[in-house]
Amino acid sequence: MRQPTRSCFRFVESLGINYGQVGNNLPPPDKVLVLLESLRVTKTRIYDTNPDILTAFAGSSIEIIVTVENDMLGTLMDQQQALQWVTSRIKPYVPATKITGIAVGNEVFTGDDMTLVDNLVPAMVSIQRALNQLGLQQYIQVSTPSSLAVLANSYPPSEGAFTPKLTTIMTQLLQFLSATKSPFWINAYPYFAYKDSPDKISIDYALFNPNSGMIDPRTNLHYDNMLYAQVDAVIFAMARLGYGGIEVRVSETGWPSKGDPNEVGATPQNAAIYNRNLLKRQLSGEGTPLRPRMRLEIYLFALFNEDMKPGPTSERNYGLYQPDGSMAYNVGLTALSTSTTPSTSTPKSTPLSSITLTSMATKVSIN
Repeated sequence: MRQPTRSCFRFVESLGINYGQVGNNLPPPDKVLVLLESLRVTKTRIYDTNPDILTAFAGSSIEIIVTVENDMLGTLMDQQQALQWVTSRIKPYVPATKITGIAVGNEVFTGDDMTLVDNLVPAMVSIQRALNQLGLQQYIQVSTPSSLAVLANSYPPSEGAFTPKLTTIMTQLLQFLSATKSPFWINAYPYFAYKDSPDKISIDYALFNPNSGMIDPRTNLHYDNMLYAQVDAVIFAMARLGYGGIEVRVSETGWPSKGDPNEVGATPQNAAIYNRNLLKRQLSGEGTPLRPRMRLEIYLFALFNEDMKPGPTSERNYGLYQPDGSMAYNVGLTALSTSTTPSTSTPKSTPLSSITLTSMATKVSIN
């Protein structure tokens, strides 16, 4: 039986953690549920509709966003196929499992596959109609996570604009989101901007550390961190197309704890600082300078390091935890008041099965 635990997350309603599964050594879903509950995280996102996860999370308080894989979009444009998909992949688990969102594809606009791009909104419409037909629309929102590559300009935020070639399809997407009152999901990583221009971008501005920040010359709004500036740039880009009222949520953000020699800034110290400072902001319930009264919903990437992810070393090192349940670094689960000054040594990892975090009431073992 799962025992109640405590942590400094304190049920932050606007915070989620992405639960990726591209690894051959990850713990089973029931153990992952114990870990998430111990952290008092109430939201997670998975990158498929894994039935083992959806079954394991039944009866829990954790809300889940599931994902339609990119290669399924062409099939799900068909209304009957979409109805069959929702009937078999979603309906059996609701409402016992709190599925609150369907991410249709992931970063579809980033690649050069224009057929995939053209299939996106029709697939979203078909899935929404299937939800309506099955009476599930009241529980579940439909959207698609995009990378910041959809923006032709993001600095200063007030000059935010979508890439011109995406204007038609982006307008269709925003029309859908507005009509269904669904959020625009953005995968935003200040790390990428810093890595590409470490001589031009302040590391403190990227990490939420104290810094002078920047003032948008058009709005006079002050930004003390890059993430909020990126989010507001998306809001301005939507407004340019006539859709300024749509909520923006951060579907992914994070900082790698390890990288290749050319991946500047990918260290456990910087990863700990970024996520710790982000958690502090989430605990305060703040919004961005443009929307200060609207709490910004954010999903950290990711729960685990995933050893089978392709690409540079950083791709396999975004996790808060190693697959054995040890912390990849101390993000501040024991004390959010910890100083943000980088340490000179790499924090040691201790399996959760052998320690009790000072912020928890009980031990948590995922071994």
